[in-house]
Amino acid sequence: MVVPHGDVIVMKEQTSVELFERARRVIPGGVNSPVRAFRSVGGTPLFMTHGEGCRIRDADANEYIDFVNSWGPLILGHRPPRVVAALQAQIAHALTFGTPCEQEVMLAEYAIERIRPSVPSVECMRFVSSGTEAVMSALRLARGHTGRSKIVKFEGCYHGHVDSLLVKAGSGLATAGVPDSAGVPHSFTADTIVLPLDDDAALLDCFAREGAQIAAVIVEPVPANNGLLIQRPEFLELLARLCRENSSLLILDEVISGFRVGFAGASGHYRLQPDLVTYGKIIGGGLPVGAFAGRKIIFESLAPDGPVYQAGTLSGNPMAMTAGLAQLQLLDPEVYRRLEELGSYLQEQFDRLKTGWGMVRLHSIFWLFQGDHAPRRADQISRESMAVYARLHRHALASGIHLAPSGYEVGFLSAPMSTVEVDCLIECLARFFEKERSSQR
Repeated sequence: MVVPHGDVIVMKEQTSVELFERARRVIPGGVNSPVRAFRSVGGTPLFMTHGEGCRIRDADANEYIDFVNSWGPLILGHRPPRVVAALQAQIAHALTFGTPCEQEVMLAEYAIERIRPSVPSVECMRFVSSGTEAVMSALRLARGHTGRSKIVKFEGCYHGHVDSLLVKAGSGLATAGVPDSAGVPHSFTADTIVLPLDDDAALLDCFAREGAQIAAVIVEPVPANNGLLIQRPEFLELLARLCRENSSLLILDEVISGFRVGFAGASGHYRLQPDLVTYGKIIGGGLPVGAFAGRKIIFESLAPDGPVYQAGTLSGNPMAMTAGLAQLQLLDPEVYRRLEELGSYLQEQFDRLKTGWGMVRLHSIFWLFQGDHAPRRADQISRESMAVYARLHRHALASGIHLAPSGYEVGFLSAPMSTVEVDCLIECLARFFEKERSSQR
């Protein structure tokens, strides 16, 4: 059970340990996504069995307040009653058809209608089954529409496991991409240019040299996969201007920030007009969904209307579309207002702790960092802080708090939370950092 008043619970882990041993025999590394393996924080991955509101329970009946929220999709928490009811009604009809269905039309209509007042460049939308698929499809569409080959990405921005984007910067400020994963040939990344975030000069130099060959620039407007690297609005505005001046497409990866930083996402927050934007997580209501959207003239290049091929057997399936629509319909201004209030409360309470660490927050996304100044680039993140975070992660689990098993990952608030849950997190952090200070005396 969750312990709200300072006592650390004794965790039972035997069932999770046994399940992990079974998993390692049939699943590579015992997990279906590497960060779940707990390699960064130590210990055995926890196998979850139940979620309700803002709490989850593992296979050994330990209960936690969930600040991971399935890595962001569960803005309304686990099993919101109206989403569950909508899925139960749909399951009585069908799981999937592999044909068009009304639900995909309804979700696209609703999302576009709500997004366009702030981001009028979002005119069309196509659904896929993951954020990675959405990015992959958007890149292909950008290249096909412009007739150009080069893509610019930024160090510290993660866009799924697309071959051409699994790259890191070379020795210069802008170099041909070097594959960041085995199995990705250099030829797949040769047309990927990697730039540092928050570097106007590097951006200007890149467009001066390569502008005529750049099909698109892709960026997380709220980089949230390698810390929470909040960017200067001026940097994003410069990026948008250079794309316009060079007829390159601006792709905003909003798989995390879409529908979480307000309904219009970071595009609306920063008043940007992307040519293409990718979505995932929240748009699926807890089921696997991705989408890419943007200007109609660009989508005229997409099959079946144009020469750029893209397809998916389960794309737009009625179950995922139903869950997504039910969740988006519940995201009214009051939900966002309450989440912002709760986020402000979290920030204020943390700042009072005087831990030597800081908190970066944007709406209901937050991240802890070591130091005096919030990083805006990946190379500004303290590598030494990750060992401290590993200890914090274990302490949090033993206090009934579920945080991401990596210090580079962000945390999320959800609508079912209140100041009670935030106070539990703050008390957990206060006890941990006090213990750290005592050990150094």
